[in-house]
Amino acid sequence: MAVHSAGILLYRLDGEGGVSAFVVHMGGPYWAKKDEGAWSIPKGELADGEDVLDAAKREFREELGVDPPEVDYAELGTFAYSSGKRVTVFVADGAGFEEGGFVFGEFEMEWPPRSGKTASFPEVDRAEWVPLARASELIVKGQRPALERLAELLRKQGG
Repeated sequence: MAVHSAGILLYRLDGEGGVSAFVVHMGGPYWAKKDEGAWSIPKGELADGEDVLDAAKREFREELGVDPPEVDYAELGTFAYSSGKRVTVFVADGAGFEEGGFVFGEFEMEWPPRSGKTASFPEVDRAEWVPLARASELIVKGQRPALERLAELLRKQGG
């Protein structure tokens, strides 16, 4: 069965027609020296029977150590990666959400490989507001359609 994740895509308008997206740089040794294609929206896997929006909010909290903003969320869609993994993305205007005060969640893995030793790494190691065009270059390929859909919706709304 394909993995199903849920995440939150916050955006904000800059008042001059520009749009920024809130994205996170994936943590751990694999992503440490990568930039383009190494960013994501805050997201993670659903637990069995968990409401999808609740999962997205939980994952935001787990990855960043802060609650997602208390705003209205709309389901942007479910997007499939080439691997078969699916991510359901919720979008919201995050104009009042400021970066800072983050306590990044951690995961453990064998490191170095085949060493038998376990090391802890942050799930994400940076979180930033990035102009939407740049976010499209930075974010993992499977999430780029979500940014495209957001841009399309904002164009239709005149934003």
